[in-house]
Amino acid sequence: MRIAVTGLQGQIVTALHERSSEETEILALGRPQLDLTDRDSVRAVLNDARSDVIVNAAAYTAVDKAEQEEALAMRVNGEGAGHVAEAAAALGVPLIHFSTDYVFNGSAACPYREDDPTAPLGAYGRSKLEGERRVAALCPKSAILRTAWVYSPFGVNFVRTMLRLGETREEVGVVADQLGNPTSAIDIAEATLRIAKRLCEDGAPQLRGVFHITGAGDACWADVAEAIFARAETHGRKPVRVRRIATADYPTPARRPANSRLDNTKLSQIYGVALPDWRPSLAACVDRLLVGPTDGGA
Repeated sequence: MRIAVTGLQGQIVTALHERSSEETEILALGRPQLDLTDRDSVRAVLNDARSDVIVNAAAYTAVDKAEQEEALAMRVNGEGAGHVAEAAAALGVPLIHFSTDYVFNGSAACPYREDDPTAPLGAYGRSKLEGERRVAALCPKSAILRTAWVYSPFGVNFVRTMLRLGETREEVGVVADQLGNPTSAIDIAEATLRIAKRLCEDGAPQLRGVFHITGAGDACWADVAEAIFARAETHGRKPVRVRRIATADYPTPARRPANSRLDNTKLSQIYGVALPDWRPSLAACVDRLLVGPTDGGA
């Protein structure tokens, strides 16, 4: 199975490369050859890729900066997703498109289901929701995967930031009134490969549509930080205290959903795919960042 993935250095594409096998070839595509804002380049590059499946993992992800650059975010995440969807439809191949918890406003008291009303709080969420709409409208063979709170040993993410801060600080203030599902990019990649294979082999209509894919278990950011520092201590790092703060104590240009929890029941029922609990996956990520990868996992 040959999978064309938009994006060159993101967490998910890097994890897909790592979790590929002899039966699965990952072809990462990005700028300057593939520019999501350029419809012609998207079509040409994806046509030349001759893949069995397309995964759209590239995106404008600067959540706060998007408040000043909403037009650019919309061109990449909205129009760009549409360009990929058009190309996939023209080629007749399935498309897996990644979206986000930011399409919800976070006011619900329970985890969000796929059919719950969307109401983005900011520009980033609006751009990703527009991408979902275009993918659904333009590519019948598409699976839209909403994920959240992604971390990995690669790139810029919360785990790596906490470990860096912990090197020089004895205490770190971390938001404790936002709830979500910490999600390993490694776990996402393994699930994506299973989903891609199924989409290639099975034309059942229930495999299409919107699905939620996050790690099992709830947490606030402070919970995650405490788990990171506790695991780091087992590797000889000095103790770091977590000071639990409110969102209002850490203002940002873009508003974050207070509840980012996603219900993954549909993915489990339709695909038989469920990501593991966030705690062991997080521990494996910290282990890898501090001592390196092992043969047995991330």
